[in-house]
Order: sequence, then C-alpha cells, then structure tokens
Amino acid sequence: MTTTHTTAVRTVQARPRREDLRDFLRSRRARVMPEDVGLPGRGLRRTPGLRREEVATLAGIGVSWYTWLEQGRIIKVSDSVVESISRVLSLDAAERGYFYRLVGLNPPPAVGADTAPMPELVRLMDSWSPYPAYVLDRWWNYVLTNSSAQAVFGVPRKGQNCLVLFFTEPRYRYFFTNWSTLAPQVVADFRSAAASFPDDPRFTAIQSGLYERSPEFARLWDQHEVRAESNGTKAVVHPVMGEMTFDHLVMHPSTRQDLRVSVHLPRGSEGRHKLERLLSASGSASLMTEPRL
Repeated sequence: MTTTHTTAVRTVQARPRREDLRDFLRSRRARVMPEDVGLPGRGLRRTPGLRREEVATLAGIGVSWYTWLEQGRIIKVSDSVVESISRVLSLDAAERGYFYRLVGLNPPPAVGADTAPMPELVRLMDSWSPYPAYVLDRWWNYVLTNSSAQAVFGVPRKGQNCLVLFFTEPRYRYFFTNWSTLAPQVVADFRSAAASFPDDPRFTAIQSGLYERSPEFARLWDQHEVRAESNGTKAVVHPVMGEMTFDHLVMHPSTRQDLRVSVHLPRGSEGRHKLERLLSASGSASLMTEPRL
C-alpha cells in the first residue's frame, strides 16, 4: 500500500545545486576533527577537519567517487550513501535533510516521532475560537478537537480515526453535501500520507481493515490515486443550522510534521452568524478538550 520514501538513485545535475553541495560538504568536513572519529589528530594538515580520503574510508565508499561528489560532478547518489556520509560528518536532522535535497532525493521521515503533548496547539486552537479546528496524528486519529468542531462536525473528542469514520459512519454521507467529491480526495490524501511512513504497520492495518468494511473505500483505494495535500471546501447540512460552507486550511507544526492541524472558516456573514448562534446555543464556544498527542 505504500511506496518508498525516495527513488533509490538520482543524478546530481543542476549546476547551482552542485555548487551548493560542494560548499556544504567542504564546510561540514572542515568542522569534524580527526579525534572526533577516532583518527590521530597530530601531524601537519593543510586544511582543518577531515581529509576527503578519510571521509570516504569512514563512509565505506571510494575516494575518487567522494571526490567527484564534493567537486560537484554529475554522478549518481543513493540514499544509503547519503546516510553513510551524514554519519561520518555528524550531520544533525536539518543538515541531513538538506543533504538529501541537494543530491535530488527526498529525506526519509523522522523515526520515532515525539509523542509528548503540545500545549501550544491547545492555546492556538483556543485563539481560533469560534472556528472549528482539530488535530490528527499521522494515522489520522483525532488527538485534539475544539468544542466548535464537535458542535459543527460531530467529531469525537479524541481516539477515533477520521478516515474510518468518514467511510463507515452513515450520517456523514448525508451530512457532507459533497461527500462523493470529498471521498476520492480523502483516500488520495491518506495514501500519500502513508507513503511518508513506508515501514509503519499501523497504516496497513487501517487500510486493510477499512478495505473489508467499506466497498466505496475499496473501490477508491484500488484506483491508486495520490495527490499533494491541499486546502479545500466542506459543505455540510447541519441538523440544527442547515446548510453551512467552510473553507478549511491544513497545516503541520514545524517540530511535529506528523501532526495534521485543520481549521475551518465559515463562508460569508450568514455562515458566521449561523456558527455563532450554534455555539451560543450549545454554550461551548471556548471549551477545549484535553490534548493527547
């Protein structure tokens, strides 16, 4: 159900990128002292840091090949080589991702994403009130919702899966006036999200379970559509307020790219007035659920 995070081998071709790669590798090599990697630090050295042949040897690659890479020549680079060089040069996560992009590869997703709560998101969502907002984890489970999202969309406080509810909860078929338009977009988005975590079995469990439960999901899944995550429109028929239309924005915190934050903005003054009346009647305009990220 998933694809690998990057094509195995790409060719470094763009001239400005090759120059950036050359300068980046030279600067990273210069800051690593021989003693840092278990090599003798004494003796005359014309340049600071490691020599090219030392980097190549420690990374387990050919000296000539590494020299060509650092010189910005047009050569093929694999992700395993990027990982080896990153280890030798002690690149941090940001530098490693930059290195991947310089050689034309997509960096793999972070392993073992932080699961600690993010109280900043609670405050952010509170500041968005009365606009409906919620947070999904990488598997599309609800981990944080505000009271407006609960009142408008009937989303759970936390724990349940957004994708599963969309395809198995009968009321959503009538609640979303554009359900048939949203459905293929939802599946394509989930397939793209799963591809970012190719070794995560929970994606497979969600997909296979829903495949058995929902013929509509199975049909759409078999089409193998993917798309870049984008904002959009949700038109609903609320049981109390009637028709309401929202423009929704999707964002990812810079330090937790696995989280999907969605906020919904009502269209027009009538939409805003309906939302205000609904929240006023429910008395829940500013209540927030407890985070469980």
